[in-house]
Amino acid sequence: MADGEVRCWAVVVADQRVSRRGPDKVPEALHALAPLSDGFRLGFERTAGDEIQALSADPTAVIGAVTMLLRLGDWHIGVGVGEVEMPLPDTTRAARGPAYLAARQAIGRAAATAPRLVGGAGTQDARALGEAQTILALAAALVLRRSTAGWQVIDLVDAGLTQTQAAERLGISPQAVGQRLRAAHHREAAAGLDLATARLAEAMGVSVGPSTVAP
Repeated sequence: MADGEVRCWAVVVADQRVSRRGPDKVPEALHALAPLSDGFRLGFERTAGDEIQALSADPTAVIGAVTMLLRLGDWHIGVGVGEVEMPLPDTTRAARGPAYLAARQAIGRAAATAPRLVGGAGTQDARALGEAQTILALAAALVLRRSTAGWQVIDLVDAGLTQTQAAERLGISPQAVGQRLRAAHHREAAAGLDLATARLAEAMGVSVGPSTVAP
């Protein structure tokens, strides 16, 4: 789809928490988000201080990026939904429009434990966006509780390995794999993230397939 045919965009903004008292986490975040770059029209980059930003018309990519930022654990996360001025510039720092204004509001309201979604002019379904916000907050609470051991198993299972294969790879029993998945609320978080993606898609006036987000 050509840029001019997109009715609604999403701007993802993340601001490092307590950045003045710790190391710069921007390079780590940009590296972690790089595999998702195909889903973004204007990719993630540092925009100011310890803040990063990107633009997408793909709800799956947006929720995937939010999930990765939650996993990293160092970020306030905001998503602004709406129109963007055309033609698009080469970088997200130079882009403008209601979606960017909404993103600034979203990051201003974001809490350490819950991303914020804010709609601007061009949002196709405000009610769906509100539902996406609620569902994403619940899923985020599950994601943030995961341990390193839980993520090890989830990464392998989401890559297509069976629980038995994951157990062999990690040198643990299949029962231990199942225990880690349950402790990480893998199934519940996956369902929540898929539902948040579907509601965000409604808010943006696009469609997505089922089971699209790997939490």
